[in-house]
Amino acid sequence: MPELPEVETVRTGLASSWTGKRVDGLELRREGLRFPFPDDLENRLVGTRIVKVRRRAKYLLIDLDSGDVLLSHLGMSGRWTLDSSDSEGKHDHVVVHLDDGTMSVYNDPRRFGMLDIYDGESHKLLDHLGPEPLEEWSGNDLFQKLKNRKSPIKICILDQKVVVGVGNIYACEALNRSGISPTKLANKLKKKECERLVTEIKIVLSEAIQAGGSTLRDFKAADGSLGYFPHQFKVYDREGEPCECGGTIERLVQGGRSTFWCRSCQK
Repeated sequence: MPELPEVETVRTGLASSWTGKRVDGLELRREGLRFPFPDDLENRLVGTRIVKVRRRAKYLLIDLDSGDVLLSHLGMSGRWTLDSSDSEGKHDHVVVHLDDGTMSVYNDPRRFGMLDIYDGESHKLLDHLGPEPLEEWSGNDLFQKLKNRKSPIKICILDQKVVVGVGNIYACEALNRSGISPTKLANKLKKKECERLVTEIKIVLSEAIQAGGSTLRDFKAADGSLGYFPHQFKVYDREGEPCECGGTIERLVQGGRSTFWCRSCQK
């Protein structure tokens, strides 16, 4: 599944292409994806001009001059392409025609993505979300959030109510860089450890965004290019390999997801 850096990479591509353009047409080639498309989606979208493309957690938010917001989630395998000339692919489910003659296509083989439109005030999928990790989020914020949490720290930083968009890959990397065991109970972390972990989460996410996201399975940016962050992984998907500290990278399952870590340097 695309994580925050991948979604941010897509946002940047869409913002550079869509901003200021008017939507002249919309093709919906099925009734929905993970959820049905809103009945009034075409009427509310066509004829509006795109003001801005934002991101909240792993959601893309497209602000329209009508005051509505188009909400898009890429699910497991969704992707938007820019300036497409061909939209006849088997998994091309949505086609947006723009006033400069270009079109963008939403392709999603697994159909776990979603598309919705709302009035910009509130949306049930966004209202419960925690802070953005790359904004004004501090070690003290995390420390206060974890005081009564008895789950392993790895599980907690994947909780979207604690912090949004970190994702499994970057949680493994940040915990390793912080020297914190993924199995340590969250309420046992000291304030200094929380400060160190927040710093490393910000660094690893920023590095991944600069590298264009991660090349995992079929992830592609909006322009079709692949990310390159996996070349910088210190522990993720490296079970049995040596850690930089001299220990051996191990794998365990937490919450149904693989965690990669080194017990020699992560305490």
